[in-house]
Amino acid sequence: MRGKVYLVGAGPGDPGLITVRGLNVLRQATVVLYDRLVHPQLLQEAPREAKRLYVGKEGGAHCVPQHQINQLLVTYARRGETVVRLKGGDPFVFGRGGEEAEVLVAAGIPFEIIPGVSSAVAVPAYAGIPVTHRKLASSFAVITGHEENGKETTVNWAGLATAVDTLVVLMGVNNLPHVVSKLVRHGRSPHTPVALVRWGTFSEQETLVGTLDTIVEKATLHPLPPPVVIIIGEVVTMRERLHWFDEIHAIPPTYPEALPSSLARMGEG
Repeated sequence: MRGKVYLVGAGPGDPGLITVRGLNVLRQATVVLYDRLVHPQLLQEAPREAKRLYVGKEGGAHCVPQHQINQLLVTYARRGETVVRLKGGDPFVFGRGGEEAEVLVAAGIPFEIIPGVSSAVAVPAYAGIPVTHRKLASSFAVITGHEENGKETTVNWAGLATAVDTLVVLMGVNNLPHVVSKLVRHGRSPHTPVALVRWGTFSEQETLVGTLDTIVEKATLHPLPPPVVIIIGEVVTMRERLHWFDEIHAIPPTYPEALPSSLARMGEG
């Protein structure tokens, strides 16, 4: 008997942002391998008897090394299990979903990719920052602020600094001085607005705003440990008028004990 693996994007944190298809598959899982930023309430949507395995990481430290995660996916699928690899954000946006899919192909394991709402667009939105705006930004790029140790950088800082209106940096708060210096060195104005958004889409969300020439000092005085999304560009100025989530973030969002079954039926097929 051969099982199947679903690489599912859980969204950026708010459990209401998982897709209908993702929720439907989660409710059919017999094994769930989940990451750090997956909301605990989503795990309750899996069947009670499903095995739940935490394989997340924090501060660059892997609870379970990636090669072991890959092996777990293969092992459980070969046992005939319905395996859901539940990832924060989208599996293919700095989620190593591509690597896991390659392993499944090599092992002959059937799989399906279920995209998720990426924190690259959702977190700025919850902070009241549109990544594009007709008057301010017609392009945006998503880059990693934390590349593999010992690997030569593949980020084209010279090109990104002035060619893209809005930059969204994931996993970069610990390298904030490096990110800032690279952009300024390659021609980005030091007066460019910057926002740091921690725990975006969660009720604990907090935002720190500055410019390229002030944000490092501000982040030193008011540290924001990961997870943090960095948004760089003139669109950050929109936050002053559009900070809708700040009005309600002190009150944790409420959700029913179980999300409507009708939503799951909509995702079938």
